[in-house]
Amino acid sequence: MTTSQTSESVFIGIDLGGTTLKAALVSPTGEIICETRIETELRNPEALFKQVIETALSLRDDKNAGGRVAGIGIGIPGLVNRKTNRIEVMPNLPALSEIDITSELSSQTGLPVILDNDANAAAYGELQVGAARGQKEVFFITLGTGIGAGLIINGQIYRGAAGFAGEFGHMTIDPEGIECACGNIGCLETIASGPNIVRRTRERLYRDRTSSLSRLAIPRDREFTAEDIAHAAREGDEMAQVMMERTGMFLGIALAAVINLLNVEMVVMGGGVMDAGDLILKPTIKETRRRAFPPSFNSCEIVIANLGATAGMIGAALMARDQAN
Repeated sequence: MTTSQTSESVFIGIDLGGTTLKAALVSPTGEIICETRIETELRNPEALFKQVIETALSLRDDKNAGGRVAGIGIGIPGLVNRKTNRIEVMPNLPALSEIDITSELSSQTGLPVILDNDANAAAYGELQVGAARGQKEVFFITLGTGIGAGLIINGQIYRGAAGFAGEFGHMTIDPEGIECACGNIGCLETIASGPNIVRRTRERLYRDRTSSLSRLAIPRDREFTAEDIAHAAREGDEMAQVMMERTGMFLGIALAAVINLLNVEMVVMGGGVMDAGDLILKPTIKETRRRAFPPSFNSCEIVIANLGATAGMIGAALMARDQAN
């Protein structure tokens, strides 16, 4: 594909999250032209995949695309086998692994499709047009319904022998903790993912009703979220602040191990939970500093992602762009 052709092309980026399907038309320079978000269909894998197809077709045929869509990138919360382009493991949406997404979506849309882990896609977005632009050695973390990571070595996504590298959320952090969706006990995800921050907060609320979060926990018409906890913490609620601090502490324990092992120059923290901003970033940095080898810590910058909730869509689209070249 020539440079002039690439400049005329646009790409579809799909971020298939555990709760929300986000998709966008993206320019070759990483700008979102238009986007859509729908609640993920969790009960039926065929219905969920139908959502993916309909979303892709809608963006392909959107007037803003002008018939210029050249490829689709899709990030999923699971392990993608790079040799087969199939999902191997998808703990939060297990039934979707039965579908050959790459072939089926390409057949339905008539477009080339690239499939990757959602954290890899978001890491690629931050590397190309976000917080990690210009960096070579980066560890990107996404904190949301689950916890994932994308590892960038020498400016390239590192996927490992079969494509499974980066499962940061499944580092054992509490060997006497609760069972994770992956089947292991005490994974980081059982403590620091959005739903588990809520679970830990609920357990404390049963013992202490003085927190302002109590009014969110008692009604049955709405489940409160990690974002609610972050908001309460910013408003000065002590219990909410403690929950954010403890979440950051556990993240710091895990991050120190990564920094000691890999000596990256930057850690980028993204995903919905990072709406809490410094309330998680500061305790994470504090605990990482306490536990990491000082020279490795001092040569590493820990920052919040620039692209926020759009990182996965942009990164997936830019993966499709670069596969097309």
